[in-house]
Amino acid sequence: MIRKSILTIAVAALTMSCCNSDQQTSASGPSFDEVIASRRSVRSYDATKTISEAEVRELIASAQEAPSWANQLPTKYYVAQSPAMLDSVKNHIGGNIRNVEGAPILIVSTFERGKSGFFNGQPANDLGDEWGAYDNGLANAYLVLKARAMGFDTLIMGMRETDALRRLFNIPENEAVTAVISLGYRNGEPKRPERKKLDEILKFY
Repeated sequence: MIRKSILTIAVAALTMSCCNSDQQTSASGPSFDEVIASRRSVRSYDATKTISEAEVRELIASAQEAPSWANQLPTKYYVAQSPAMLDSVKNHIGGNIRNVEGAPILIVSTFERGKSGFFNGQPANDLGDEWGAYDNGLANAYLVLKARAMGFDTLIMGMRETDALRRLFNIPENEAVTAVISLGYRNGEPKRPERKKLDEILKFY
């Protein structure tokens, strides 16, 4: 009888362990490969869904983990979330205004000039401030991948009116405005554009 009771307890414990393991796996979210495979440049958003300030903070915190020249962290973000600011930003992104309808968040991305790629105020190589743009691109890549992992979607837009956005967000002159990034939930399933064959962009020596 005692042996049977011990066996029953052991089986129950094993069952609970398996269930907990399944729950942990499910709660952990998509794998990195799944995030990469499902990320799209989304041009149609579900206007019924919102994104909280806390979620945006989590997103930007992940973007900060991107590598940068000498850990200069030149990237800055300016977030439009109120209806008035969203409307204002939309007026300064050209034809993309129709692509971000329904997106609850618009993010202006910048980088501080004279930081990445510089030592003692002098360019370290021929790229100069292009290193700042490089580091900004890395941070934005982290941002869009983290967004997808959180279930969000994005569109990185290069069409923007720099001076107008600078005035709207009071962006300092020493920051280069690079892109406006929409953030929201996809409305439908966008198609995946074809990529080049790997051997077209890869060479081993």
